[in-house]
Amino acid sequence: MMADPARLIGRALELANASLTLSSPNPRVGCVIADAHGRILGQGHTQQAGGPHAEIMALASARAAGANLLGATAYVTLEPCSHQGRTGPCCDALIDAGIKRVLASIADPNPLVSGRGLAKLRAAGVEVETGPGAVQSRELNLGFFSRMIRKRPWVRMKIAASLDGKTALDNGTSQWITSETARADGHAWRARSCALLTGIGTVLHDDPRLDVRLVATERQPQLVIVDSTLQTPPDAHVFVAPRALSIYVSAINDNKREALERRNVRIVCQPGERGQVDLQAMLHDLGAHEVNELHVEAGPRLNGALIQAGLVDEFLIYLAPQFIGQGRGMAHFGPIEELSAAPALEFVSTERLGPDLRLLARVQGHDEF
Repeated sequence: MMADPARLIGRALELANASLTLSSPNPRVGCVIADAHGRILGQGHTQQAGGPHAEIMALASARAAGANLLGATAYVTLEPCSHQGRTGPCCDALIDAGIKRVLASIADPNPLVSGRGLAKLRAAGVEVETGPGAVQSRELNLGFFSRMIRKRPWVRMKIAASLDGKTALDNGTSQWITSETARADGHAWRARSCALLTGIGTVLHDDPRLDVRLVATERQPQLVIVDSTLQTPPDAHVFVAPRALSIYVSAINDNKREALERRNVRIVCQPGERGQVDLQAMLHDLGAHEVNELHVEAGPRLNGALIQAGLVDEFLIYLAPQFIGQGRGMAHFGPIEELSAAPALEFVSTERLGPDLRLLARVQGHDEF
């Protein structure tokens, strides 16, 4: 029986999914090493930053099983790295192990790799093929591709609302519009992100923790607050979870900065128009600090500002089967004069979660980079 590449790259993609909440800021990669008959000799996925990559895990798995790797094929969901980063080059490890053939789903968009890994393998006499699983691998790593190519994170805005689009009652009460099932799912999306973004209005009004609590996670995403005049209280609940925290301001207030910096807060001044934070500059700064996926949970003003600036890539919306009537909306921006000026979206998925409905909608053209 000959090896079935579709089956083996499919298994590698399953392994890559196991890195979903683990590998940030590194890409989510899976690797399967098999013999000519398709028997799996070793397999693995990328570990936490600074830990082994998928190829190293797969090689170690095969060696632990006493497998002979000479002439084997490595099925990997992203081009093996060729440079010295937090860890050594995976290309060298595959070559040294006697791997005969590498099937990689897609080239690495990192300029430090970007074809060099495949070229290095070929130069060492390793057969190289690309393509199978490319769409799935890129989708799984859309944030990593965004950071490498656009120099900014993939921005996902999460909103929980009633069927008529209200996120809170007119008096501000919002707990809980959606069910516990939907809230746990929202925490799973938090867990896969590199950073959570909110605004000072949410911090002051709701005093949330904005961490991952309802699902298991190996790491807490960092928190980012848009706070033009540095009003974040040093005793706010956002400081409960141990994690990196950044605050973007439009002007430095030395009196308030000292107390927050004692909490190990990174304060970044990005002045924009009308005393507001320059949101585009903020995203590029987050990209420079290795944020792949930015998960937004904010109020209607910040939501509206991000949408109006064209900075949101997709929307994660939970709709509860109820009408609220007068209340607070999802996003405040505009008014726009023509329907054609509204952001054009396409539904990626819809799913029932308990009594609620989860919609994932992507801004058209935003994934074409």
